Order: sequence, then C-alpha cells, then structure tokens
Amino acid sequence: MTDGDDAGQDIGSVVGWIPLSSAVDWAPPNVDLKSDVAHSARVYDYILGGKDNFPADRAAAGEFTRSLPNLPTSMRANRNFMVRSARVLAAKHGIRQFLDIGTGLPTAPNLHEVVQQVAPESRVVYVDNDPIVLVHARALLTSAPEGRTAYLDADFTDPGAILESEQLRDTFDLRRPVALSLIAIVHFIPDDGVVQTVIDQLMAPLPPGSMLALTTTTADFTPDEVNAGVAAYRANGIPLTARDRGTVEGFFKGLDLLDPGVVLAHRWHPDEEAAALSDRQVYMYSGVARKP
Repeated sequence: MTDGDDAGQDIGSVVGWIPLSSAVDWAPPNVDLKSDVAHSARVYDYILGGKDNFPADRAAAGEFTRSLPNLPTSMRANRNFMVRSARVLAAKHGIRQFLDIGTGLPTAPNLHEVVQQVAPESRVVYVDNDPIVLVHARALLTSAPEGRTAYLDADFTDPGAILESEQLRDTFDLRRPVALSLIAIVHFIPDDGVVQTVIDQLMAPLPPGSMLALTTTTADFTPDEVNAGVAAYRANGIPLTARDRGTVEGFFKGLDLLDPGVVLAHRWHPDEEAAALSDRQVYMYSGVARKP
C-alpha cells in the first residue's frame, strides 16, 4: 500500500465504499457526517492514505506522528498481522467463522476477503459502534457466494448485545469454532479488568477450538515515543493505553497461545515485508491463542 491521495482512491475503488462527501444522500438520518473532534478510526484511515476523514482527524494525525514517527509503519504492520493471522487461522486451523470487533473503516483487504480467498464458504460478522463505519458497512458485506458476511452496530464493552444479536445467531453455527478478532481495539479501553472481563464473556460461549487474535499498543520497546504518543492521543480525546507484555499475555488467560506467543506484530510469522522491520518501528503487541 502506498501513502497519499492516490492510495485512498485506489483502496476505495477496490472495496466499493463511497467517500464521506458523497455519502450524505444515503446515510442514515442519525449519522453526523461533520465533526470537529478527532476519531481513532478516521485518523487510522487518513494515515493509511484513505479519504474518509475530517480536518480534525488530519490535524490530530499530524500531532500523533510528531510523537510517533513510525506510526504509519506500525499501523501497516498491524494491518499486515491481521491479514497473516486470518490466513493462518483459515488455512492451517480450518476456522470458517470470524467475529471481528472494532472493524473500523473498510480497508483492502478486508477480513472476509482474506479468509474467503482461502475458503470461500467462510462467514464473518463485523462489529463496530462508529456511525461512520455504519455508513460504509455495505463495503463489508460483499461476500463470496459460498460464504456470508453481516454487520452489527454494537460496542465491544457490551458483549451480551453482540452474542445475543440476530446477526451473529443467523450467520454462525456456535457448535463450530469461531475466531474472535480484536485488532487494535482493546488499547482504547483503559481499564485492564474491563478488557479481561469482556474477552472472557465473549470467549465463554464459543466452542473448543475457537481462537482469539489480538493486537494492542505497547511502550516496551520505545517508551519515550509511545508515552508521548499516548499523551497526544488523550489530549485529543482518544483514551489510548499502552501495555506491557505481561499484561497482554494476561488477556489470553485460559487459552493456549500459538507459537511464537505474544510478540510485536511484525514478529508473528513474518512475511517478507514484516521481516524487514525493526522492533523500534512497530508499537503493537500481537498474539493468537486457541480455546482448549
């Protein structure tokens, strides 16, 4: 992926979403398409070259990258981990059902595109509580004919609403393993106990063989940069939290971590792109674990 306006246009043409400037006519009436407050999903979109962002998001991104000079690289490494781990879960572990919470704005390749390339019958339920993501949800519903995708407007901290939703129950067979994907979401929940409780509740009804894939911010390798970045995020109203390896490992309690355990995102079964990165360029821990 390249940076800049051309990259955003190319991504949009691939996944078929409509830029915010064009979305007004068909957006739900409760969706505010104007904002002077930065939002993490739109900042992510801007840094990765997308067009679905506002001046406040672009200004915040400038502040963040001054503190975190490798933030664009780290974000791409995080996205690359999502692609690699999803492919491994589908190809090596036979997972055919994926629950992706904190989906964010559509960015090629989306999760269903990755896993349905391996197994077209794969099913994905996307979950997010950002109304801007809701506007673009149709880009997440372009399933292969053999499989299925669904979108749920819900919050990570309300696992009951997710598990009891019609979208999940109609899409998944909960007698079969499910991969729970929590990519770059738990670092926006400051309370470790809340994160652990929600993960436990989400994993509880899933059958043995289900998986948890997770990434979250850490300051273990570049403390000065990341701590300054956390302060910048919080100053813009985004409650980013950096965690150490031990805390992140704790989120997988009761599960069997797959090799190589909790590592920086580019260190988890790296491809050529990931292997070229140094530990100072990536601010994200990652891990995948199996429910026994």
